[in-house]
Amino acid sequence: MLVKETGALRRTVVRSTAVLAALAAVTGFAAGPAVNAAPVTAPALRWTPCADPDHPGADCATLDVPVDWAHPDGPTLGLAVARRKATGPDARVGSMVFGPGGPGDSGVDRVVGGVSRFSPEVRRRFDIVSFDPRGVGGSSPVTCSGDLLARRPSADMASQADFDATVAYNERLRADCRARTGPVFDHLDTAQTVQDLDALRAALGEARLTFHGSSYGTLLGAQYAETYPRRVRAMVLESVMDHSVSRTRDFLRDEAAGAQDSFGEFEKWCADDAACALHGRDVRTVWRGLLSRAERGGLENPGRPGTPVSPSELVNRIAFKRFYVVTYAELAADIATMEASTPLPASPVPTPPLPPATPVFCADWQLPVRDYREYASLVGTVNRAAPDLPHLLPIQMAAACLGAPTANPQHRLSVHGAPTILLSNAVHDPATGYPWAVSVARQLGRGGVLLTYEGQGHGSVTRGPCMEHAVDGYLTDLTVPARGTRCPAGPA
Repeated sequence: MLVKETGALRRTVVRSTAVLAALAAVTGFAAGPAVNAAPVTAPALRWTPCADPDHPGADCATLDVPVDWAHPDGPTLGLAVARRKATGPDARVGSMVFGPGGPGDSGVDRVVGGVSRFSPEVRRRFDIVSFDPRGVGGSSPVTCSGDLLARRPSADMASQADFDATVAYNERLRADCRARTGPVFDHLDTAQTVQDLDALRAALGEARLTFHGSSYGTLLGAQYAETYPRRVRAMVLESVMDHSVSRTRDFLRDEAAGAQDSFGEFEKWCADDAACALHGRDVRTVWRGLLSRAERGGLENPGRPGTPVSPSELVNRIAFKRFYVVTYAELAADIATMEASTPLPASPVPTPPLPPATPVFCADWQLPVRDYREYASLVGTVNRAAPDLPHLLPIQMAAACLGAPTANPQHRLSVHGAPTILLSNAVHDPATGYPWAVSVARQLGRGGVLLTYEGQGHGSVTRGPCMEHAVDGYLTDLTVPARGTRCPAGPA
């Protein structure tokens, strides 16, 4: 992960935004979670058909879990859970739990309407189960004032006064969201969700967990293995987050470098493939011309005729999201269309507001920024690492987390006693860069194997038969790919 914005904001309900990764900073490593805690018991889930006539066949249930696992006899919340049964019941291995990304993605939505992201063999051999993490969707979603959200300040700060106003706004917003959401607002970090995941494992009747975490879900999986190593059967961590990155500047530089690398991959594709609408042209020059027009307020949004597109929208919504799913042809067509469009009359450029409230994200990543001077320096770091992609969302997320408390700060991963964990990452991942996967594999030592996809995009386990066969064999038969296995890139 790291950072993308997904889903519509309802007026008073905010789902923690989908983020390509996290924004990190802490002066030292926190101690890892305790392992081998007492077994969790949970009542069996009561499944009923999900209320979605457009996507029949899924079952839904609610799992009651403590609001605060430090006080298991206290108030509870209902965790929304969904399941699709194995299509080959005679060959069924058990349940596989999917850890959604974001933070803020709905696992229920994934199972109900997007189960095709799993391979046919995995769907045949496993019940596919997922959940809405606490604070998301059907699991006590974070609720905030629509009027206050509409007054979000700009992430483009120009002075210490702007910095101070942003910190004060963040504090007001947290207080409002806490009052509207209830006690769970202060217990949304991934360490709490680890306990939810173990309760779900128990409720499914699984002695050991089979887990596939994607993007932000890899943080959940890694910390589960750290906390309950002997309760893991198999674990795939796809598009890997490195929660050991301890300095804000390092994290932002990593994020920016991954995004810039993906821009370079797009540029190479355009040079090599006649299907690119910009084939034979200098893509970087065309792109920078569009950025310049957007800075003046005169570039038309291809999705909203007559409306200017801001530089932040151009970078994050039009370009970066195409790097996620490797739809280069669509991006090239949009760039060509915008370049040929009639310039709009110059108008004030809309500056990017802070992203919506992200309490899960902020609770997992400590983001100290002392003052405006340091913030401006961080912006400079990002822009030097990604010169073609100013206004990247990670720096905006850092601003949105200013002043937020962190319950689950960064630490180096320490897993002892778990079976081999399979990591999967594209070499050219725009959000969770390949170096993060290499780092986490090193932290796991002999307990981790990295499966490398030599292509582009965020997500890799079904990118061609080589990847799919390796992951399927690991999940179904516990066959671990040879160390150093690399799978060729598919078409962009």
